[in-house]
Amino acid sequence: MTYCLGIKVKEGLVAIADTRITTGTDTTVKKKITIVQKDHHSLFIMTSGLRSVRDKAIVYFNELLKTEEFTQLYQAVNAFGQQVRRVADEDRAALEKSGFRFDLNTIIGGQLKDDEEHKLFLLYPEGNWVELGLGAPFVVIGNSGHGKAILNRILEESSDMKLALKAGFLSFDSTRVSSNNVDFPIDVALYKRDTFEIVEQRYTQRDMADISAQWADELKNALMNIPGEWMDKAFDQLPK
Repeated sequence: MTYCLGIKVKEGLVAIADTRITTGTDTTVKKKITIVQKDHHSLFIMTSGLRSVRDKAIVYFNELLKTEEFTQLYQAVNAFGQQVRRVADEDRAALEKSGFRFDLNTIIGGQLKDDEEHKLFLLYPEGNWVELGLGAPFVVIGNSGHGKAILNRILEESSDMKLALKAGFLSFDSTRVSSNNVDFPIDVALYKRDTFEIVEQRYTQRDMADISAQWADELKNALMNIPGEWMDKAFDQLPK
């Protein structure tokens, strides 16, 4: 399992991915964000699913980039989807025979030279996709159940990128403490609209320990400060 989050606000894009890879009883750290950066060509790719499928699709896509040039992000998304289908044609039968389900969900974000703005896409294992708009400013793949609440409550299209990253980290942290297959380090990619330059930063558990602890304390304090009179109707019915 993994945790990958893509956020689109008016100012730009924020991407967060954990790095834990679990195979049987073995746990390793591997990068899950792939960045393609050229002149007026900036995009990132994050995946959730079988690592072997992901690596093969990325290799095929990188080979394609040597001979083809895309001017809009949806074209690159289509091309990556074609490589996912190619891997499915080659490996699905063998994987399923061995008891593995062919599975690869992908988040692709960025901006190419003919895009009027930055874009964010969710690509399914079948190779089809949806574009995320400002009305739906984020998408999570992998272990997505635990961290969505804060994103739903906080993020709006007008949120700045710093607030988006802060909410994104707290979403990851909520997932981390609720799941043993999502953990530090995390990789963060940032893209500011119309700059055609993605920056990347890795954060370790040590880097974020104080923020995690403060978040836990803030939650406890907020809960304690919520009025409790509304509970009296129920508790008054308990036997004395």
